[in-house]
Amino acid sequence: MKWLKRIFKTNDTNIDSMKKFLIIGLGNIGSEYVNTRHNIGFKILDFLTSKENCNFQSVKLGDVAELKIKGRTLFLLKPNTYMNLSGKAVKYWMEKENIPKENILVITDDLNLGFGTIRIKSKGSDGGHNGLKNIQLLLNTTEYPRFRFGISDTFKKGQQVNYVLGEWSEEEKEKLKERLEIASEIIKSFALAGLNNTMNSFNGK
Repeated sequence: MKWLKRIFKTNDTNIDSMKKFLIIGLGNIGSEYVNTRHNIGFKILDFLTSKENCNFQSVKLGDVAELKIKGRTLFLLKPNTYMNLSGKAVKYWMEKENIPKENILVITDDLNLGFGTIRIKSKGSDGGHNGLKNIQLLLNTTEYPRFRFGISDTFKKGQQVNYVLGEWSEEEKEKLKERLEIASEIIKSFALAGLNNTMNSFNGK
């Protein structure tokens, strides 16, 4: 009977791991970055935790909030490693909580998409984004879900860094309110309805 108990124990662990999700918002720590375009990942998670009345705790390699929704547990992670080393925090928390790569969702800004445009994909290249590049390096795969939030590319030649690390315009701030609501619904849909249904429901919105 001992072998039977071992099998059940293993199965229970597998079921539990499939009900856990790691949602990573990419950004840079520090007050000077709070309202910058590059920190949209942080901003989306801050909005969601405020809406759901849960709080971040400073832990190893980042700030983490735990959100429970209909039997699912979502770990919301804001890495404190700075953007270029985001993979270190992602890998650590995946391993610590035994979360498979199909249950992670990386939220990042994207210059190649118009402001507020949403693209959810199951895999893809880093697209020149240093945060995604480091995650890809440490996970040794490009096959993990990501949620790209368009910040547009309306900057003059040679001004890309200033634009990305610049703050939202007043017009963008006003439009962000609706976009943040949609982003929070995307995160919950990912955990409850799955990646494919979420892509079908929200891509292009």
